[in-house]
Amino acid sequence: MTIRADASSEHPPSGARRSGSSWAGPGVLLAIAAGGALGAPARYGLAELVDVAPGSFPWATFWTNVSGSLALGFVLVVLVARFPPTRYLRPFVAVGFLGAFTTFSTFAVETDLLVKDGHLAVGIAYATASVAAGLAAAWAGMVLARMSPLGPARPRRAA
Repeated sequence: MTIRADASSEHPPSGARRSGSSWAGPGVLLAIAAGGALGAPARYGLAELVDVAPGSFPWATFWTNVSGSLALGFVLVVLVARFPPTRYLRPFVAVGFLGAFTTFSTFAVETDLLVKDGHLAVGIAYATASVAAGLAAAWAGMVLARMSPLGPARPRRAA
């Protein structure tokens, strides 16, 4: 499978400084911001559904990050397979919406507080389970996308 960048993202406007491997112009930044403006309230809404007692396993953040990892694996396979390369769709969904929906900072703070407050076993279990489940969920999302009708087109076999 070949992943192509669209030609307009290859060269920044003259005089612009290039950061990293690609240039993000105002339109891309706006797409990310719009996605984030939708992803953050979605995370808040999900977190409000789960009550977590202090010192216990942070289930709200755990399930938010795992579901976001599953969605990221699924969505990126579908976007690469079915949509022409654009400068806006992937940044909007993957970086903006899902980047704001998932939360590494809250995961890190919750882990730190659990350890600092004397809940070392819970902190280690939370950190380990979060990373393992997040990776497994991203992989599962990719597999599900490839199996779904939205995933990559499969060559037809001769009868």
